[in-house]
Amino acid sequence: MNRLVRLFGASIGRKLVAAATGAMVIAFLLGHLFGNLRIFQGPDALNSYAAWLQGHPLLWVFRAGLLAAFVTHVYTTVTLAIENRAARPVRYHTYNPHVTSFASRYMLLSGLVVVSFLVYHLLHFTFGVIDASNTRLLDTQGHLDVYASVVRSFRNPWIAVSYVVAILLLGLHLWHGIVSAFQTAGVHHESYNTLVWVGSLAIIAALVAGNCSIPILVLAGKLTLAGAP
Repeated sequence: MNRLVRLFGASIGRKLVAAATGAMVIAFLLGHLFGNLRIFQGPDALNSYAAWLQGHPLLWVFRAGLLAAFVTHVYTTVTLAIENRAARPVRYHTYNPHVTSFASRYMLLSGLVVVSFLVYHLLHFTFGVIDASNTRLLDTQGHLDVYASVVRSFRNPWIAVSYVVAILLLGLHLWHGIVSAFQTAGVHHESYNTLVWVGSLAIIAALVAGNCSIPILVLAGKLTLAGAP
């Protein structure tokens, strides 16, 4: 236990923790997307999946574990960013932005935006505080009509566009996070760096495209309350 405490107290230890918890979050996002894509199968498919998920006996155990991983990830990444800034209290005399990528320079900022979006998303679809008249709807049997909630809410261009922008920022954040995680784990060599780069880009591109497709297709009128994709 003392060894684990010392490891977490070191910068490299927290980087490994950030990488591990980040991987958990990405795994959740992929699973979440898999469930969301049932919207293309129609109302019955999505609503049945949502009902199964809500009634799962381990739902709250999973939520607690995900929350712990997310909070740990945010804490470790923020403390690392603060330490990095404190290690160089004096700015560079000559700033060359081409040395680092756009994603790496704004990693903390994009992360904070993602956290804000998560709160927004929970207030929107989970708690029905935002756009309350179009969310947390019930079907004729008194069950949550997730399909109708999504379609009716994303008919609002402001809401749909806000989701697309947030998902794009999330993708940028995750892509740099995956590449950095491999470097932290020591998987960094010219013989397979390209594979890591392309592979992480493919995963994030699928995640972004899948999530963005829903609000975009609702706005385009391709996803309707009638359930016709």
